[in-house]
Amino acid sequence: MLFNSYEFIFLFLPVTFAVYFWLNKKRLTQASKAWLVFASLFFYSWWNVIYLPLILGSILFNFAVGSTITKIQDSLSVKKGFSRKGLLTFGIVANLVLLAYFKYMDFFITNTNGVLETQWNLMHIVLPLGISFFTFTQIAYLVDAYRNEVKEMDYLNYTLFVTFFPHLLAGPILHHKEMMPQFDSIKSKVINYKNIAAGLFLFSIGLFKKVVIADTFAQWANAGFDNAQTLNMIEAWATSLSYTFQLYFDFSGYTDMALGVALLFNIRLPINFNSPYKALDIQDFWRRWHITLSRFLRDYIYIPLGGNRNGEFRTYSNLFTVFLVGGLWHGASWMFIIWGALHGSAIVIHRAWKSLGFTMNKYLAWFITFNFINITWIFFRAKDWDAAYKVLGAMSGVNGMMLDGGKTISSETSLWILGAFLVVLFLKNSMETLHSFQPNWRYLFLFLIFSLAGILNLMRLSEFLYFNF
Repeated sequence: MLFNSYEFIFLFLPVTFAVYFWLNKKRLTQASKAWLVFASLFFYSWWNVIYLPLILGSILFNFAVGSTITKIQDSLSVKKGFSRKGLLTFGIVANLVLLAYFKYMDFFITNTNGVLETQWNLMHIVLPLGISFFTFTQIAYLVDAYRNEVKEMDYLNYTLFVTFFPHLLAGPILHHKEMMPQFDSIKSKVINYKNIAAGLFLFSIGLFKKVVIADTFAQWANAGFDNAQTLNMIEAWATSLSYTFQLYFDFSGYTDMALGVALLFNIRLPINFNSPYKALDIQDFWRRWHITLSRFLRDYIYIPLGGNRNGEFRTYSNLFTVFLVGGLWHGASWMFIIWGALHGSAIVIHRAWKSLGFTMNKYLAWFITFNFINITWIFFRAKDWDAAYKVLGAMSGVNGMMLDGGKTISSETSLWILGAFLVVLFLKNSMETLHSFQPNWRYLFLFLIFSLAGILNLMRLSEFLYFNF
């Protein structure tokens, strides 16, 4: 089920909300949690119920491993032939094997056939929605259990933590310790009208971002990447910038909607965006873009690898490795690996630059950072190297400013790109706006504008880009 759909906005969300708080009003708190779990699983199953046993099995497995880790002591477990660290390793490997099978098996077969000249048939596995997000969420839970940071073990609570529908399909990636106190808080059981107003306002911003802005840019991005045989220089830059803004407004729009929906239930999900296109260097960008993924990669890969504790060379190799993993996490494609390698190289160069004490004018720093991000998004979007080169080559001018008899971009496209620059660079972001939110006539007017514009555009139904990752 999509957030940007009539059935979600006018049926699923109101019914889920009403029943949840009615049960809490009757002091049936366990029933209210069970209802939210049921609603979340229904939400997940809307596309394909065949994958419901997969997520339920994953939840049961990880809860069993995590609860066992928290209960045993190394001295006792060694006598029985296993240790807490062994259980943690087993749990992480099992999660990664599951993810690898569904997400990377065909990629592995294709490359094996290419290298060894074998003829293995592709399995054509359909990627279950949200598998990357709920897998990483549960790996984080296992590590937190091993570190004794999990304070309570309850299967219903854990299932709600994993399946809570606002974050289930495209994040943010959650920590058990930051969510469970909220679900158990008495304040979360009572309707909070200010949270409802703020949540609906935030949802309307996200809806507008997705269906009005992102889906408009999608038309030009798709035309350039998928439909055009050749592009001139202006068209190529318009194509790359259209995708750069499509991805930003699509993913940040989803996140706004997820945070807004969660707020209706008095739950605060972690912030995932903080004006990333204002970044003045690549490190600053990754502190602002997909913040919960950056946090996961830092806490569960970079630091365990040694972080910056073992000299500069080891630090640089750890950083590069983390970004390779981050690239591969997004999908089974060499394009994602190239994208990750480029960002890994950039973060290494940036760290070396800073260690030498060099500085740069902030406007030049922004210009270089933004253009690097824009160019590397091409690899993120392109299906293969030829598709990437078609756009990159044209951007460099190999096809000229305008093809003979060709047609450059429309004035409408130029105005939209200019408008997007103004929005992402000079306006407050959603979280900043939310901090100053007051339930008054001004915000009601903005809510109505965003909501009506979004609802009137729901007919061109489209999935969020990060559902594919």
